[in-house]
Amino acid sequence: EVQLVESGGGLVQPGGSLRLSCEASGFTFSRYAMTWFRLAPGKGFEWVSGVNSAGDTTTYADSVKGRFTISRDNAKNTLYLQMNSLKPEDTSVYSCAKSPYRFIIHTPSEFDYRGQGTQVTVAS
Repeated sequence: EVQLVESGGGLVQPGGSLRLSCEASGFTFSRYAMTWFRLAPGKGFEWVSGVNSAGDTTTYADSVKGRFTISRDNAKNTLYLQMNSLKPEDTSVYSCAKSPYRFIIHTPSEFDYRGQGTQVTVAS
């Protein structure tokens, strides 16, 4: 059974940092690209960042470029999202999703599995 479990969310002040983790199980993690996306009330789905299966290619939404860093540890079956310089507009539920391919995808309908998400709230 494929499982994706996110952790690391919380309440942080503007300008602060958080590191999200997504622990994967039930599949060969190193064979598939992974994605972070977020869902906020009134905003809908927003693709945030993706990393290919090898971890040597990454892409970011313009809204987070230069502030967020995606990475993966294939030995630990874990995906990460380092979030720095957080802004109130980053407040959302962040989820990880598995691609059925080695390369990064952006369309939510193509994700074959996704986690439940972790809440990130940026407020003073």
